[in-house]
Amino acid sequence: MSQRQTSIMVVDGSEVSRTIIGRILKNEMSNVSITSCANAEEALARLGNWERFDLITTSLMLPDLDGLDLCRKIRASERHYYTPVIVVSGDADSRLLREGFAAGVTDYFDKSSGYKAFVEFIKSFLQRNSGLVGKILYVEDSPTAAAITRRIMEKHGLKIVHVTHAEQALELLEGVSNGWADEEDGFDIIVTDFFLKGKLTGGDLLHAIRTRFHYSQQEMPVLVITVNDNQKKQAEVFHAGANDFVSKPIFEEIFIARIRSLLLIKQQFLALKQQAEEMGRIASTDSLTGVRSKRYLLDNGKRLLAASARNKHPLSALIMDIDHFKKINDLLGHLTGDHVLAGIGELLNQLFPDDTVVRFGGEEFSIIFSNTPPEQAIAHAETLRKQLESLCPANVDVTVSIGVASTIDYPEADITKLLAHADKALYAAKERGRNRVCIAHIEGPQDLPALAS
Repeated sequence: MSQRQTSIMVVDGSEVSRTIIGRILKNEMSNVSITSCANAEEALARLGNWERFDLITTSLMLPDLDGLDLCRKIRASERHYYTPVIVVSGDADSRLLREGFAAGVTDYFDKSSGYKAFVEFIKSFLQRNSGLVGKILYVEDSPTAAAITRRIMEKHGLKIVHVTHAEQALELLEGVSNGWADEEDGFDIIVTDFFLKGKLTGGDLLHAIRTRFHYSQQEMPVLVITVNDNQKKQAEVFHAGANDFVSKPIFEEIFIARIRSLLLIKQQFLALKQQAEEMGRIASTDSLTGVRSKRYLLDNGKRLLAASARNKHPLSALIMDIDHFKKINDLLGHLTGDHVLAGIGELLNQLFPDDTVVRFGGEEFSIIFSNTPPEQAIAHAETLRKQLESLCPANVDVTVSIGVASTIDYPEADITKLLAHADKALYAAKERGRNRVCIAHIEGPQDLPALAS
C-alpha cells in the first residue's frame, strides 16, 4: 500500500500548546506535516484553500468560535466532510456526548491527561482511522457511471486504474501475480460492476480472483457495484467472493465508507504479513553473526537447488571453517571469540548480499551461490579467504580454510550431499596446511591451480 505524508491541523488558541503539540508530534511520528492555527477563522481560511488534511484537532474553546461550531462548518464543506475531527477539552464531556455526534465530532480527548498522552492518542487514532490512501482497480463498462464514480474516488485522494472489461482486469492481475509487473503496479482493492459486457461478468472476475489467483478476502478485498439489491442477488455476490457491495445509484457517503473499511482490511493484512515475515526473519537468522541460521538452509535448500535447475544454471556451495578457533576461545576468552564470529558474519553479509550466507555451526559458515558456475564460486572463495586474512576482527588475526562444490561436478546431488562434498574439500584444505581453498571433484579434492604443488 502506497505511503504518503500524514497532514495534521492543530487548532488551539494557546501558542504554547500549539508549539508543544507540534514539536512532540514531529518527534514521535515519522513523515508528518503539522499546520497550526490560532483560531477558527485561520483554520477555515486554510481549509478554504483546498488543502487536504488527514486529521483536524481543535480546542473546544477557541478565541473566536466554539469548537463544536467549527466542526459543523468543517462538515458543511465538500472537501473536508469526511476528515476526522478531534475535539480537545478538559471539562465538557457531558456536552460533547450530548452534542458531539450532531456536530460531526469524530472523537474527543481530555486535555487534563497531558500533552504526551494527547500525542499517543493521536498516534493510536491514526493507526485505527487511516486516511484514504490506496490504489484501486476499477472495472466498469459504462462511461457515464465510470466518470461519476471515478471522480468520487479521486476526490478523496485515491489512485484509480480504470478498465472496462473483466478480461483487462485479469490481464493486469496476471502481471502482478506472476511478477511481470513492478511491485508498485499492484492494487490495494478492486471495485467492479457485477454486470459487465463481454464474455466475462463481474461474477466471473470475482471467481478468478479467489480461485485462479487464490487471493483471500483480506489480501485482495473486492467491492461489488450492482443495480439489484434483493436478498438473493446479495447472497450471490457474497458467494462469488465479494467482501461487500453497494447498489446503483451510488450514494457517495456509503460508497466511501465501504471503501475505507476495505482499505483498513488490506492495511491490517499487510501489517500482519509484515509482522509474520519479520518473525520469520528473526527465527531464521543467527543472532550473533547476523547471517542465516542452519535451520533456514535446511528449510530452503531444496527450493534454492530447484530454482537453479529450473533456470538451467549451476549452483555452488562453499563451507569455510575458522582455523584454530578453539585456541582463540581458550587463550582470549569466549567473549572475544564471539566478537570474531560477529565481525566475520558482518563481512560475509557485506560481500555476498544476494547469496545465502549461513552459520553452519560453531565456527563454520556456508554460502550457497545460486546461478553460479564453479570457477566463479572458486574466485569468490579466494577473495573471501584474502579478505578474512586481512580483516583482523576484534584485533585478532584469523585465517580460514574453505571447501567448494558445484552441481556441475555433482549434478544428482541434493543440497545436503552437495554440502557434504564441500565439507570433504574443506577438510582436505585443513590437512594441506589450512588458509587455503580446495575444490570438491569426483577424482578427489583439488587445490586452487595457483596453490597446487
